[in-house]
Amino acid sequence: MAAVLQPGLDVWDLRRLSGGDLDALLQEEIAYWRDELDWDFERSAALVRKYADMRALHGAALVTNSAVVGYGYSVLEEQKGVIGDLYIRKPYRTVENEYRLLSHVLEELASTPYVRRVESQLILFGNRERKLPRPAQLQTFEREFLKVDLADLDRLAPARIAGISLEAWTTHRQEEAAQLIAGAYAGHVDALINDQYRSVEGARRFLFNIVQYPGCGNFLPEASLAAFEKESGRMWGICLASVVGPEVGHITQICLARDARGRALGYEMMRQSLLLMRLHGCASATLTVTGANGEAIELYRRMGFYPMRRFPAFVWEGF
Repeated sequence: MAAVLQPGLDVWDLRRLSGGDLDALLQEEIAYWRDELDWDFERSAALVRKYADMRALHGAALVTNSAVVGYGYSVLEEQKGVIGDLYIRKPYRTVENEYRLLSHVLEELASTPYVRRVESQLILFGNRERKLPRPAQLQTFEREFLKVDLADLDRLAPARIAGISLEAWTTHRQEEAAQLIAGAYAGHVDALINDQYRSVEGARRFLFNIVQYPGCGNFLPEASLAAFEKESGRMWGICLASVVGPEVGHITQICLARDARGRALGYEMMRQSLLLMRLHGCASATLTVTGANGEAIELYRRMGFYPMRRFPAFVWEGF
């Protein structure tokens, strides 16, 4: 479906631009993340500037009178492209401009040799009616961004988890965690959204990204836990945490082995992780969850989480 840009608005390859060219746009985006989601976007913005200065940032920008008013970038992971961000300044934030910018980013990926799949989870995109490129190849999944105030945690009673020990997260547990994730997400809706959940190798990359990159905040090992069956020593669950803003924590991953479900383990890991976040200075915490995962949403709401935002996850396949 063709889309017409506002008069005087052009689409440029991001590699034409430096970090300085993007600065005003990024400053507005930093403020948006802070004001709407209590999220510190500074480190992510710094990475965008760095790769822009290297002329290595793939994607597209909306430009008017030499000023950048929107951008979207992507990264490659073997045969998959990931749309990492898309943001347009408020005066130019129209359905037509979003469509044109997203189309350029997607078409660049679709024309890249060996790319067969594109994923995106754009929290700032919101959840409203819009035109989307390549609809015949598109799947859309609703996601929710939830928040909880940690001052209220004391009302949550501890759960009895007989035969299970909870231990602090350590990096040498990462291989066990990757195997846990791959097994736990087999056939799960989240494995349709993120194909890293489908294999041990993909789960390794997922865990590495959580710990090393700022997209999910600064990893907080002090509030991250692993659960083990006492008798066998087998890992039964993980709950990983990050800090995403001043006094704001984030649950980056909670995962249970299939035979560990129904034992209140998810609740107790989450409760203890949130308490540890509070101990380390967090006043609130957030997480994201797929709308179709009704059991998880019910648990989070019983624990005091409330909705902040709904947003879509997009997957395109079969280029």
